[in-house]
Amino acid sequence: MLLICKNSAILISVMELNYKGKTAFVSGAGRGIGKAVALELAKAGCTVLCISKNISSCGKVADEINASGGRAEAWAFDVSKPAEVKDACSHILEKYSAVDIIVNNAGITRDNLLMRMSDEEWDDVISTNLSSCFYVVRNLIRAMVGNRHGRIINIASVSGQAGNTGQANYSAAKAGIIGFTKTLAREFAARNITANVVAPGFIDTDMTAVLPASIIEAAKANIPLKRTGKPDDIAKVCAFLASDEAGYITGQTIAVNGGLYM
Repeated sequence: MLLICKNSAILISVMELNYKGKTAFVSGAGRGIGKAVALELAKAGCTVLCISKNISSCGKVADEINASGGRAEAWAFDVSKPAEVKDACSHILEKYSAVDIIVNNAGITRDNLLMRMSDEEWDDVISTNLSSCFYVVRNLIRAMVGNRHGRIINIASVSGQAGNTGQANYSAAKAGIIGFTKTLAREFAARNITANVVAPGFIDTDMTAVLPASIIEAAKANIPLKRTGKPDDIAKVCAFLASDEAGYITGQTIAVNGGLYM
């Protein structure tokens, strides 16, 4: 689409991102940010593989996409389990030969103060939020390398950039994602594969819905835009990073947080 201003020499080109023929892997796609990302990529023409542990949650999202004229499939497996990821990715590559876009979004919280945090609370969060990114990329990257094209987008958090009381496990996992992604960017740049992080701030999701109103209002007070974000705010950034137009952006952390910690 072109917009021409008759009273000046300015010609503005408005890009319409298009992903026809592309296949995207979106983990944690059953709700919240993952669901929004899956819907956004499908709207642009991408075939979306909706991943979650629960077939009913990712299945509903895939059904919604297909009912609206898009293309999607639901795949239920636990991304924190390396054997399950290897088996599922093998079947995915048999069917699709390659995945063009990876969005690692699966995540959980097990909040507790450090001195009270159990080994299980630590291990569960590290496995689901950080190790899962490694398992998924390791099993899908060879096909990307063969195609000499790919987009990897890992969802971190403002907690991984600034830390957060009661979230030593979550903050460590999200900070680890940033370092992991920077390494991917260096290792695979020569194959035209980009790797970037999107770091959400306070976003309206199931995770934040359970918080007391007083905490939500206190959070808003520290956000320059004075409001919380929506899953679509994250999805639209992911959609751009997944596009060909973002081909010269790699190794970056894009903060989508309303100005928090500027």
